[in-house]
Amino acid sequence: MSNHPMNVPDVDPDLKDASAQELLASLRDMRGALNEKMGIELVEVSAERVVGTMPVEGNTQPYGLLHGGASVVLAESLGSVGAAMHGHPERIPVGVDINATHHRSAVQGTVTGVATAVHLGRTSACYEVVITDEQGRRLCTSRITCALIPPRS
Repeated sequence: MSNHPMNVPDVDPDLKDASAQELLASLRDMRGALNEKMGIELVEVSAERVVGTMPVEGNTQPYGLLHGGASVVLAESLGSVGAAMHGHPERIPVGVDINATHHRSAVQGTVTGVATAVHLGRTSACYEVVITDEQGRRLCTSRITCALIPPRS
């Protein structure tokens, strides 16, 4: 387990809601999370759009290709962060559905995922996540739906 927090971009100064700023800042305190193990770094965060990167190295299957499950982890992480931003502070996200279509493989470099909100409702949030390689080629298209539930006390 690492003692380094997940890399999170600075809090957007345009965020007017102090609690939303606190939520984003709290992502810096995540230690030992799957995101850190996978090398996921957040680049841009809002309820409408989340961008993150992940290295191929360390996230491959036995043939040296980017593992499809790693792409799904990236997609779920990005969609969940967006849903958390949307639901905060009244609701927290829990993933209820995710799918992925793998279009091509990657063997090196860094992949980038862009989660774009499809639906931001009161009790659910849905994102399309497109993962591309360094040349901008689409590797994977995913969709994640999160239920937004009241936090446990």
